[in-house]
Amino acid sequence: MENQQQHLSINNNNNNSNNNSNSKSRFRRVCVFCGSSPGKKPSYQLAAIQLGNELVERKVDLVYGGGSVGLMGLVSQAVFDGGRHVLGVIPKTLMPREFLEEQITGESIGEVKAVTGMHQRKAEMARCADAFIALPGGYGTLEELLEVITWAQLGIHDKPVGLLNVDGYYNSLLSFIDKAVDEGFVTPTARHIIVSAPTVHELMSKMEFMQEYVPINDGVTPKLSWEMEQQIGYSPRSDIAR
Repeated sequence: MENQQQHLSINNNNNNSNNNSNSKSRFRRVCVFCGSSPGKKPSYQLAAIQLGNELVERKVDLVYGGGSVGLMGLVSQAVFDGGRHVLGVIPKTLMPREFLEEQITGESIGEVKAVTGMHQRKAEMARCADAFIALPGGYGTLEELLEVITWAQLGIHDKPVGLLNVDGYYNSLLSFIDKAVDEGFVTPTARHIIVSAPTVHELMSKMEFMQEYVPINDGVTPKLSWEMEQQIGYSPRSDIAR
């Protein structure tokens, strides 16, 4: 695995030498959702490293789920090695398992913030970030991605949401969303909450110039905001939206 990571890093550095993305980003911190597994394709691992290096080049810090394995470990290590700040947010209930894995995979990367549970984890990650990017992942990645999309739809935040569609991994999800638009369950305007691209540089460039999503107030958001504040101790407008 170590040799594979070194090989991916070398290839990625060669790719970045031809990249002109050294201008400072509009984002200070980006939250990345991704798998705690590396995936079967080397392209997934390469994309995680490329994303980490792209954040470094754009002088952007990382917020993520706090793991040191799989794609989570690759992207966080790349950002950390590049000299940017890494904040991992992890529920206390998951810490014993993660620390056990660290005996094999190495020490945790960057700053680790322990929270009480999964809901507070997502709220804290959202509060700290200026934008969101999803790499390939499983159930947890999808759940985190869809929740921040829903929060944007309801007006809880107006931060860009990006999908790194490596080798068409998310083609089926994008087709499902388009189907939901066709069937009247998602508005055409809300479809544009999420932007996707097959490469890191293209995705970041799109997100830099994305316009803010302006939700249609349907009377649901005030109630939802109150419920979230009571349940997880955060006011969505003051903390998540910052």
